[in-house]
Amino acid sequence: MPTVLSDDELRQCLAVRDLSDPAQGPHAMQAVLDNLVAALADAWKCQTRVVRDHPAVHVADNYDHLGYASDAVTREERYTRYVDDTHVLRSHSSALIPGALRTLARDTSAAGADGSPGDMDGLGDVDDVVLACSGVCYRRDSVDWQHTGTPQQLDLWRIRRGPACDDADLDEMIGLVVDAVLPGSRWRTIPKVHPYTRNGREINVWWHEQWIEIGECGLAAPTVLAGAGLAVPPWSGLAMGLGLDRLLMLAKGIPDIRLLRSADPRVAAQMLDLSAYHTVSHMPPVRRDLSVVVGSDVDVSVELLGDRVRAALGADADVAESVDLISETGYDDLPAGARSRLGIAPGQRNILVRLVLRALDRTLTDVEANQLRDRVYAALHEGAESEWAARI
Repeated sequence: MPTVLSDDELRQCLAVRDLSDPAQGPHAMQAVLDNLVAALADAWKCQTRVVRDHPAVHVADNYDHLGYASDAVTREERYTRYVDDTHVLRSHSSALIPGALRTLARDTSAAGADGSPGDMDGLGDVDDVVLACSGVCYRRDSVDWQHTGTPQQLDLWRIRRGPACDDADLDEMIGLVVDAVLPGSRWRTIPKVHPYTRNGREINVWWHEQWIEIGECGLAAPTVLAGAGLAVPPWSGLAMGLGLDRLLMLAKGIPDIRLLRSADPRVAAQMLDLSAYHTVSHMPPVRRDLSVVVGSDVDVSVELLGDRVRAALGADADVAESVDLISETGYDDLPAGARSRLGIAPGQRNILVRLVLRALDRTLTDVEANQLRDRVYAALHEGAESEWAARI
């Protein structure tokens, strides 16, 4: 059985507000979602279903029913938050798709049985529908201006009975999506492999002289549709997953993802519509470099480091602006004095981690910054000697 979240960890995760859900209060992200759904519905004259559900989903819907291999690395607990041995906190909004497809299959089957409309929403025979599945997702991710461990995502799947969806349909969908949120923006796609699509792509837009990823897409894999009860043919589909956080940031010119959830009234008041973001006073950043010892088997990727830093800071995690791995040195390459100072043992490594701290609503004092640094140091350092942790 995988290591599961503690009760406190689970409560903290579930307390994160879903900014895309009007029932949890107004937010500009809801306008982004509405504009996207409306753009597709208007262009295709099709029906739409907005799907939301509890963040805890069955492992099968998060992975198996989307075509992930049983040994896929993403299933490991270092990347996935397990609630128990059969449930996880969804790692992507695509986890909502299998259930939405099963519901669609039941509705269309009911319609075929007696000739009546196949669902309770007045959607008729549902020959062409856009499924919009949105919500908070839970990831192990790096710490920087555009990443968070609880991103807001949106899956848009067009499911059609009749002529098979093809790459031309996918190009049209990408254009509609970009124009709905970032009108006039240049966009491109590059190949990307997903278990739930064919001809998968990554979508980039040109923003501030650089290409920024906004999502991924492809033709819906026939196995995913058939597994939900939608025979191929006559059914086919387009699959697209988008970062709602990223889209809102680009649309409004928001420079830091943490601002989307800021409690600062000057910021929060700007998160109610899609008008351009006006910068409020920026607090000065505080940089702290941590020289720590880790085992040879410890993953020091920026995603896992970011997740460990967030866990160490707990309620203060939003103060971490970025976490970067600067260097890595093995035991044999360290001078004797450094080995003694670090308390490093053969087989261990010394890594230099740069932690940038910046509160969004105040200037951090040196004492506060050092206390936060020491908490991160204590969580990462595995050497026999400690430089700062004893002062926590």
